[in-house]
Formats: sequence, C-alpha cells, structure tokens
Amino acid sequence: MAERPKELPDLPQRLDQAILDPLLTKEQLLEMCDAGRQEAVRAICTTLPQLTLLRDRLGRSDDGPRLIAVIGFPFGAIPAELKHAEAEWAAAHGAQELDVVPDFHSLANNDANRFSEELAGLCGLGLPVRVVLDMARLTEEQLGLAVEASIDAGASGLQTSNGFGPACHPDQVQQLKALCRNRCGIKAAGGIHSLELVVELVEAGADLIGTTSAPQLVQALRRPAG
Repeated sequence: MAERPKELPDLPQRLDQAILDPLLTKEQLLEMCDAGRQEAVRAICTTLPQLTLLRDRLGRSDDGPRLIAVIGFPFGAIPAELKHAEAEWAAAHGAQELDVVPDFHSLANNDANRFSEELAGLCGLGLPVRVVLDMARLTEEQLGLAVEASIDAGASGLQTSNGFGPACHPDQVQQLKALCRNRCGIKAAGGIHSLELVVELVEAGADLIGTTSAPQLVQALRRPAG
C-alpha cells in the first residue's frame, strides 16, 4: 500500500460523499449531510427519496457541496422512459449532477446505439452526467463499448462501480483512464475507506472519489500519523 500522505490539501474537493442507504433515519441523513458540509466535501450523492430533504438542508446557494442524484440506481434495469422521468424529477427538485446507471442489457447485447441514445437523452437535460459502470463484471469489449458510447452521448464522467461488489482497485482506474484518453473525468467508487487507497486511486488517475466515508477520510488526514 502507498504511504500515508503528509499533505493532500485538495482531498475534500475530490470527495463525493455517498448517502444512499434506504434504512437511514431522517436524523441520520441530516447528521451525515452536516458532516459532509462541515468537512467541505465536493458533493453529496443521494437517492431520489432523500433528495428534497438534503436539498433543503444544504440550501439553494452555490456555497457548500453540490447535490448529486443517482438515476436508475443500482442496476439501471428500468425502461428508458422511466429513467428519463427520474432525471427530470431530480433536476426539478434541486439535483445539480446526475450519476446514471446505464442500460447494461443493451450493452450485453452489443446494442451500442440504444445504450448511447438513452444516455444522450439524459445528457440533453443540461446537468453533468456521470455514467456508473460495473467494471468488475464487464468484459474488456463491453467496457470499451460503454466508454465510447458514453462519451459520444455527452457524458462528463465515468464511474468505476455502483458500490455493489469488490473494492475499487487502482488497476481499474488505470484501465479506465487509458480508454477515456482525457476525454472525460473518472470517479473511483466502491469500498474506499482508507487514505492509503485514496492515494493509490488518485495516483492511478482518479479525479473524484465516491465513498460513504468522506468526512472520516478528511478527519483522518488531519490526525497526526503514528
């Protein structure tokens, strides 16, 4: 593992705090949101049922974390019309970015046009769209197809995982970076709870880190090593 960094001043602005657990109480949701805002994380990522509560908590100004809505989460297995309706609802209720789980069924059947068309419709709403991949399960051919189709559709970024599965590995970030060729951002996600792993992922090419442990990571950075 990489050595613990002595300084990583831009860490908070690399962190997207995931608040996705449907079993969280209202009090727990607000506590996690407040912790993320206090530690100046870049963004808070949440589900549609929790979106309005967190939007009200964060306020409507440009100060503080951006608010991301997950669309088609966690597996993307809903009709394109419903996914588009989710995205429209999210935009109308204060989402500033969309993390979209794409149409993996079309991808599995080599239908790149359908895969891309769904994403293009979502990108057309005017919010930054990040496509949530499943790198642990996709073949190299499917991954390459997904990257090209997502970029063609207008996605601003790609994410390694939906968090259901093994922890993100730096090799996945390097693979995605090689495929993207600096045409969009890269967000590493899934099982990221240590500063050491964050450093390895950033060094591999991750622009953003998606994690439930964002506030704790910032706090850990401030603690003396030893």
